[in-house]
Amino acid sequence: MVETMTLSLAMITFDTTDPIPLAEWWAAQIGGTIVEENEGWFVTVAGGKGTPMLGFQKVDDPTPGKNRVHLDLVAADREAEVSRLLAAGATLVEHREMPGFQWTTLADPDGNEFCVAANH
Repeated sequence: MVETMTLSLAMITFDTTDPIPLAEWWAAQIGGTIVEENEGWFVTVAGGKGTPMLGFQKVDDPTPGKNRVHLDLVAADREAEVSRLLAAGATLVEHREMPGFQWTTLADPDGNEFCVAANH
């Protein structure tokens, strides 16, 4: 008997004390649109066909320390995209590399880390 997969990725959710500005920031960075605000307690951003939505959930006290899940993003011109993100309010965590692969770790305005690599 062959079992079929029934799960698919629908949304990646961030905890934050202020969902609307963080959702607006991410929507601007990925060319997305806020599709639902739910009175500011849960904001949903759609990024385009075939991509999971991003959710921003209001919490009183986000988990401290490094986030355990992060976004890995790719761009045709990594350096230009990193520069654009920094100008938009991201902060540089570190430029990283290993043999044959380079990426940059940034943090969004709430401190959530994410990585940008070149699209190969």
